[in-house]
Formats: sequence, C-alpha cells, structure tokens
Amino acid sequence: MATSKKTTPEEKIVTSSQITDAVTQTNVKVVSETPAMAIGNVYQTAAHSLGLLYENSVSTQGQTEIAYNATISVCVQSLIRN
Repeated sequence: MATSKKTTPEEKIVTSSQITDAVTQTNVKVVSETPAMAIGNVYQTAAHSLGLLYENSVSTQGQTEIAYNATISVCVQSLIRN
C-alpha cells in the first residue's frame, strides 16, 4: 500500500514555474475568449430572430394574398349574379 506524505501548514510546497505558467496562461486564455463567445451568441440569436421575422413575414404575405383572392372572387361572383 502506498503511503502519501502529509504536509503541514508550516511546510512550504514547491511548485514548478512551468506548471504555474501553464495554469495562468490557460486561465488568461479562457477569460480572454469569454467576451468573444458572448458576442458570438448574441449575433447568432439576432440572426435566428431575424430569420424568424422574415419567415413570419412571408407566411403573413401569403395568407393575405389568399384573403385578397377570396374577396375578389366573392365580389366578381356578386357582380355576375346581379
């Protein structure tokens, strides 16, 4: 069974400078990427919303065209009967 050495608060723990540099660089990289990721999410959401806006607009235009055609048909039938 392997035993591990327990350190006391009085003992100084030595850490390699390469390890601390790697951890620091990783943290800086993550922190520096966060604003770009956030604005990317905003742009993606705005693009999706704009796409839905256009989709609804086209659908509404089609439905309005159907209503206009129905109205014209009823008016023409009314004129023909009279």
